[in-house]
Amino acid sequence: MPSALLRIYLKQNATFHDESIYEKVIEFLLDSGINGATLLRGIEGYGADKKIHTIKVLQLSHDIPVVMEVIDDEEKLRSLIPQLREIVGNELMTIQKVEIV
Repeated sequence: MPSALLRIYLKQNATFHDESIYEKVIEFLLDSGINGATLLRGIEGYGADKKIHTIKVLQLSHDIPVVMEVIDDEEKLRSLIPQLREIVGNELMTIQKVEIV
């Protein structure tokens, strides 16, 4: 089966119904039988809001960028996108084919 990498770009402090979005996504993926997911913390970045988020000590942002990476069967990942969209809202998600070696 073809595999894919799903990336979800979030802000660390983003919430969904008063809970951390990334924690809700992790729980949802686990409950959905996804093999694994990793949350990566960004050093600095900006998104559609054009506001720079950073971990520099003098400019410490409470909303630093985080990226969730999920690799599994492409069809399985694509089937979860509508439910993920309900949790993450308009945050950026990408999907690409990958070869597992």
